[in-house]
Amino acid sequence: MQHNKIIGKSFFKGTVVLLAALSIGLFSCSKDDDDDDNIGNWVDRSIFDGTPRSGAFAFTIGNKGYMGTGFDGDDRLTDVWSYDMEGNFWSQLASFSGPARSSAVAFTINGNGYVGLGYDGDNELGDFYRYNVGANTWDSITPFAGSARRGAVSFSSETSGYVGTGFDGDNDKKDFWKFNPSINTWTELVGFGGNKRRDAATFTIGDKVYLGTGVSNGQNQDDFWVFDLAAETWTPLLDLDDDDDYFIVRNNAVGFSIGDKGYFATGSVGGTTDSVWEYNPSTDLWEEKTSFEGASREGAITFYNGTRAFLGLGRTGSLYLDDMDEFFPNQEEDEDD
Repeated sequence: MQHNKIIGKSFFKGTVVLLAALSIGLFSCSKDDDDDDNIGNWVDRSIFDGTPRSGAFAFTIGNKGYMGTGFDGDDRLTDVWSYDMEGNFWSQLASFSGPARSSAVAFTINGNGYVGLGYDGDNELGDFYRYNVGANTWDSITPFAGSARRGAVSFSSETSGYVGTGFDGDNDKKDFWKFNPSINTWTELVGFGGNKRRDAATFTIGDKVYLGTGVSNGQNQDDFWVFDLAAETWTPLLDLDDDDDYFIVRNNAVGFSIGDKGYFATGSVGGTTDSVWEYNPSTDLWEEKTSFEGASREGAITFYNGTRAFLGLGRTGSLYLDDMDEFFPNQEEDEDD
């Protein structure tokens, strides 16, 4: 009887080990299959010519992306660069005329760039500047009318710029302000019902701007909103964690659009992530795409003009990055390009 008892234990232990091994194998296969099922391809583009950095500003006009300032791990910066999407090369431009900073915002109106706010290492900033693309010059404009802050979001229509959320040194914010370049003034807008946050992301599709992610009180925010540029009204959408299979909430991500789809990519979820999620505004649903093929990162930049999108720079831990890739959402992944 004792012999049979020992055999039973051995058989049971062996069965448990076998089942555990099968479970691990099935899980691994399932995870690999899930990764393989994600569509989207990242293609290497010209490495940034300047100093690797995170927290730079970025905006796009036509087929050129513009970026500057940021933090390289030691210093905050003032240099400014453009990236030619057609030629795949970088050019250095006139340096930003304001104090060096990181975590600024930027938007475009009528072919000019507007840059302001941010952090100089000691204080949050409230100044604002206009970049004349044709003349390659900077000039100051009316300072931001809200509290000085960093980690805000910005976007624009054909006639106005919008800035909101962020951190003012004491408090995360949820206010929004509109800039009118014809009279050089800021006006507060009401109606945003979302949470306070800093380091959120937006993307624009047509005349709609989508806002989500960000962090407040140590918690990544899950609410998701759309702003109608014509009506200047906010509407809540399904939360970013509405589905148990969604892993979209994060901070210090980038947002961009290609065609009629929007994207949140990279950022921090407690540690840096390389994941990419695609939003379909016609269904209010998300789909995971192929992860960014470079290092996972936060504080990256993106250039996008509605038909093409690029992601680069940022940092992972104490490593500051200077690579950049272009995203093709409907291609199969090719790790060799």
